[in-house]
Amino acid sequence: MSDMKAKVLLKIAAGLILIHLFGHGVGHKDWDKPRDPKMMDVVTAMKSHQGEFMGAVHSMADYYKGYSILIFGLYGMSIAILWFASGFVHEHPAIANKVLYPIGIAYLFFGIVEYMYFFPFAASISFLAGVLTILSIFIGKQ
Repeated sequence: MSDMKAKVLLKIAAGLILIHLFGHGVGHKDWDKPRDPKMMDVVTAMKSHQGEFMGAVHSMADYYKGYSILIFGLYGMSIAILWFASGFVHEHPAIANKVLYPIGIAYLFFGIVEYMYFFPFAASISFLAGVLTILSIFIGKQ
């Protein structure tokens, strides 16, 4: 029974991150078209100058967009790992612990950072995904 609960918790955590991925996609799509004129001034400034950094020449907008695109990969990888781990959390707890603890802790950290620098909805999704991931380890041990 605890095996099933751990699997379900991991799949719920993966589902939460999938929701986060979709939300991130919505925000990413129009990040450089804000309705607020002052924010548009900021976007324009971010795009207007390119500078050299470590051999590459890009604008701050390029870096902002690039980091945003990297998040899609991180969320996709996280979803896949949590989903796959749900299949062996009980059968191979030592491996599951080594994989799931860092992911759970990272998503708790993401939740805190998102609360500080972004907005509560994103923060709550990440934080809850971290809690469920760590909780699945303890339930899987029973």
